[in-house]
This record gives sequence, structure tokens and C-alpha cells, in this order.
Amino acid sequence: MKKIIALLLATAMCVMTLTACGASKETMKEGVLVVGTNLAFPPFEMVDDNGNPDGFDVKLIEAIADKMGLKVEWQDMEFGALVAAIGTKIDASIAAMTITDERKKTVDFSTPYYTAVQYIVLPENSDIKTAEDLKNKTIGVQLGTTGDYAAQEIEGATVSAYDKAVYAVNDLLNGKVDCVIVDQGPATVFQNNNPGLVAVSGVEFDFATEDYGIALPKGSPLVEKVNKALEEVIADGTYDKLFNEYLATVEE
Repeated sequence: MKKIIALLLATAMCVMTLTACGASKETMKEGVLVVGTNLAFPPFEMVDDNGNPDGFDVKLIEAIADKMGLKVEWQDMEFGALVAAIGTKIDASIAAMTITDERKKTVDFSTPYYTAVQYIVLPENSDIKTAEDLKNKTIGVQLGTTGDYAAQEIEGATVSAYDKAVYAVNDLLNGKVDCVIVDQGPATVFQNNNPGLVAVSGVEFDFATEDYGIALPKGSPLVEKVNKALEEVIADGTYDKLFNEYLATVEE
């Protein structure tokens, strides 16, 4: 009887604390931060030559997790599935994700870590020169991104949404869409990798700037801890080192 009582008490303590029995109150796995992203959005998230996650966002969240005493476990997902997975399949998401009021209804965000603007990827001989010229065009976007939302607002536009931005660019090269709306970083990469394409700043098309944040479960204590770790990563020079490695060339 004493052994049974002791076992019941131990089980109760396990449920109450969650930490002593191989789990954590804040993350799904003890000592691990399960992070979702979409590894097809260079230079923020991509796969290196060895098949490993790479990019500015990847290295940034790994540095943040290290400050928190955690290791990162990656989950590569479609961008449109990330928000719904937070708190159920993943602890957090970093995926060049813009902080929006709509998303904040479902998740909390870290303090912003990057300011971006949408770019228009076009053939060099395109007749699209102004915001007015985007009307009634066929526009390629990545599903669920800010570029998708921006394209939906363009008068008469036919929006072709893809799971990955590179698929939209492939259709641009094949003449199936007139242009692609995507963030500056990948837009510059697509321009550099595809002779005949140019990337034009969305500022010229009256697009507003936007802030990226790390998405976390609503009300989670992880928010404060991630913010603190992000401050430390900025203060010790890690952020600037990563910026120079991954982003400096695409912002020239």
C-alpha cells in the first residue's frame, strides 16, 4: 500500500511540475526548442549543400536557443501551416514571418528582429513600371505571405499562390505569371540566380515596410525568455555577424 501511495504521489508531482519527468512547462521536449520553418526562402531559411537547415533565421534562432540553454529541433513545413502548428506541433516558428494584427489573434510574437519590404520580381523587358501597371496582371506569390495579401488588394489582379516562392519564380520564367511579389531577401537571390529577371523595391509601388517576429504560443512564458535572449544575441555582436554573412549583400 505504501508503494502504491508513493507511486500515486510521484505521478501527481510529475503532472504538476512536468519538469522532473522528462518534459517542460515551456517546451514540448525537455532541453529542446522545436522550431517550425519553411526551408525554401533564402537567405532567411534554406538547406545547405549537406542537407542541413541554414540561413539567417536558422542561425539566429539557434543562437537564441543557445542563450536559453536549449537545442533546436527543426520541423520543415509549408509556410501556411506554421501558425496553426504553434503550441501543438512546434514550440515556435521563425520563417521571415511578418507581425500582423491577424496573426496576433492566434500567436504572440517576439520583439521585431528585422524590417523588410516586398519586392517585385520581373522580366527585364516587363512593361510593369508603376503600381498602376500591376492592375489586371497575373501575379505569383507564396501562399499565406504578405506578398499574397498585397497581391489580393491589387485591382483586377489574378493571384497564383504557390507553396514555395521558387515555384512562382519558375512560372515567371515560363511566362505563366507576369511578376512575383516576395520579400527583398529572396527577391534578390532570385534575381542573382536567374539572368533576365530583376528585383524592384516595393517602395516604388507604394508597399509599406513590415517587421519580422518569432511566433510563439499565445501567453507563453517563452515570449519573455526569447526576447531576453534576442537582446543578448544583439548585444554580443552575434546578430551583426549573421546579418553580414547572410543579408548584407542582398541589401546593397
